[in-house]
Amino acid sequence: MSAPEFREIARGTFVRRHTELELNIGLVVGSERALVIDTRSTTARGEDLAAAVREITPLEQVVVNTHAHYDHCFGNAAFRDSQIYAHVGAAESLQRTAEHQRSQVVEHLHRTERPELAQTYLDTEVVLPFYLVEDEVTPVDLGDRTAYLLFGGRAHTDHDLVVAAPDVDVVFFGDLIEQGADPAMDDSFPLEWGPTLQTLLEHPHVNGATACVPGHGEVVDLAFVRTQQGVLTALATELRAALATGVSDVDGLVAKTKGLGLQDATLRDAAVRALETRSSHAGVDAAR
Repeated sequence: MSAPEFREIARGTFVRRHTELELNIGLVVGSERALVIDTRSTTARGEDLAAAVREITPLEQVVVNTHAHYDHCFGNAAFRDSQIYAHVGAAESLQRTAEHQRSQVVEHLHRTERPELAQTYLDTEVVLPFYLVEDEVTPVDLGDRTAYLLFGGRAHTDHDLVVAAPDVDVVFFGDLIEQGADPAMDDSFPLEWGPTLQTLLEHPHVNGATACVPGHGEVVDLAFVRTQQGVLTALATELRAALATGVSDVDGLVAKTKGLGLQDATLRDAAVRALETRSSHAGVDAAR
């Protein structure tokens, strides 16, 4: 199978879509530096990505991890000589969960009879990001243009970064947006995801976007993002209402959230996470 190629979706702004998990990698090229958005899932795949970036540009590479899930950051070792940006919570999460994530993937690959691929995960060195940000907006100077790392609050994780290239009206949403599948709820904050997306959609670097890149799937437009944000906000509203009336079991919450166009498995994961995170959500609401 031939390696995927970067596709230019706007001036100096590229997407590389991979067959594994339909993962999207972004690249924003300036006159002095190039920003690589996520690094794939193993050191070997990260090295393949770094080589593909060099085919586009010889400029210095800087990197951002949109969040700390393995498919977006386990390739960091291939970029160890680059500045690797992430939210401070991503570094904390990766340090805490990397070996658990690795063991889960390796177990799955052995179960599905792919031992050679499993070995590439075992051979992968997990490198933590070290340019850590907490601000709502962090500029990344690329020379003749600036990319912006945006943090809107808790959503898919508690540390998701969105990357905006406002000079060409492109936004890389990471796993805050999914195309072709439901948003993944595994360690999410379903009571806050929709409102967080709304905050980001109101940002001037986002609200004029003409191309929106999800973490997985096809490039979409802003209308798609707004529709998914609406579904996630409706999910949050239904979950809050059910919790407020005393519903405290997963099956009960799933029953209250049907009809939103989400799979039952997604609703179940969201219900589990709503029960796990409702006390911290109350604290977030009080702080707003």
